Amino acid sequence: MGILLSEHKSFLIKRVAAGESFTNVQNELLHLDDDSFALFNTLESKKFNHQSFSFSVVKEENHCEIKADYFVGLDWLGNTGRTIYVEPKLNAGLSQYFQNCLNEDENITKVPETFGSKEKVETKEINYLKILLDIMALPQTARYSKDMIQIDWKAKPISIDQKNDRLTPFLIIQFLQHLKTIVRKGLKKSYYKTQENLNSKVKGKVLIEQHIKKNVFKNRLISTFCEFQMFGEDHLENRFLKKVLEFVISYIGNNPLLFSSNLTSVKNIFNYCRPAFEHIGTGINEHQLKNIKKNPFFNEYGEAIRIGQLILKRFSNNITKTNQEKVETPPFWIDMPRLFELYFYCQLVKANPEDEKHIHYQFSTYGNHLDFLISKPGYEMVIDTKYKLKYTKSHIHKDIRQVSGYSRLKKVIHEVKSKNESWDENKILDCLIIYPHLYQPNENNSNIPQSLLNSFKIENIKKQFDNKENQITAYHKIFKLGINLPVSS
Repeated sequence: MGILLSEHKSFLIKRVAAGESFTNVQNELLHLDDDSFALFNTLESKKFNHQSFSFSVVKEENHCEIKADYFVGLDWLGNTGRTIYVEPKLNAGLSQYFQNCLNEDENITKVPETFGSKEKVETKEINYLKILLDIMALPQTARYSKDMIQIDWKAKPISIDQKNDRLTPFLIIQFLQHLKTIVRKGLKKSYYKTQENLNSKVKGKVLIEQHIKKNVFKNRLISTFCEFQMFGEDHLENRFLKKVLEFVISYIGNNPLLFSSNLTSVKNIFNYCRPAFEHIGTGINEHQLKNIKKNPFFNEYGEAIRIGQLILKRFSNNITKTNQEKVETPPFWIDMPRLFELYFYCQLVKANPEDEKHIHYQFSTYGNHLDFLISKPGYEMVIDTKYKLKYTKSHIHKDIRQVSGYSRLKKVIHEVKSKNESWDENKILDCLIIYPHLYQPNENNSNIPQSLLNSFKIENIKKQFDNKENQITAYHKIFKLGINLPVSS
């Protein structure tokens, strides 16, 4: 039996005494007898990286609480035989809560009653595929997309309905966007071996066994079966990419609803790529891919082949599995905070092409990694993205201390000074927290905050600091801005 959760939700499992009645999953609560509850004794929190957990486990004597963080995915709950499935859905009301709690000082920890009640609250599903499409379309952000997803191929696969598959669409969009970049630059040409029955000539090496079968036994005395090298596009790597593309097209054709409002964009990409592979063959030996040497002029090939191998592995190299109603998927987790961070970076780069040299992503110093440092003269600031809708007092203060500490690092000061010699080193840098909103652009909602960031020009960002609602009043020169995230209709 699986446990279904949304991002940042909790699920409670309680033990009932012998003889008492217990129920199945209901209202985010599960009652279990002693034997079934004992299976959760060894359940531990699942690490995503050195500082984050895919889900957390809090155990007491008579209950066990499973908490989903801001990660989307599917996994086994230890050795309990149960699974956890976290959807990309967030409570839309928390957007306004975040807006209010940042402006408060003493009463930040007070949570609205509706968040703790059992009443049904409005949730919106983040259109993570649309976010991924934007990220992968920009080379500057696409190169950071490798670590956004973790797949545990060693674990036992989990059987799910095809309509609930979130892993494959994610991999397909990554692959298609890399493939689009390859096609735009032009397919790589390389030397490759080919075999052909030549007429009245010999080229390369004569394959004696095949020559005897195809020519000598059939009295074709002027033909010779040869193996020789050619230079062109019909080589191993391009053949592999074409094979994966065929799987992708089959999957999209059989499961269009999984791409929802992104279907048109996805189809446009593979329709753009398909003509480039019309004259490429499909016969490949995948073991030879391990010996391919990377070419710095064609970096996209390495990542496209890596993701392509994951897609083929996902279907066990069997194209008929692209139209099955039930599928088996390996446990996986998608890093939504990382996705949000790269989405903001993507919008920032697109809006400021002339100032890209002043946008420093993951600026590192002394073990610290700033999300963004803006060094444009007159607009200097440190930016930290927080994919959080519900803050407690400690979380807010902790995040603000973090971004404030970044602004005082000597390497940060020196970088800003190198771009603007007239800048005063004793001046306090502006610090900005970027957080998400869930409002749709066409939504007629008078409660949409005016701080909602739609223009990502550096000048426009700085201009909004004068607005009181964008200032965190308890701190000096600490600001916050919400950006609109696409949501599924």
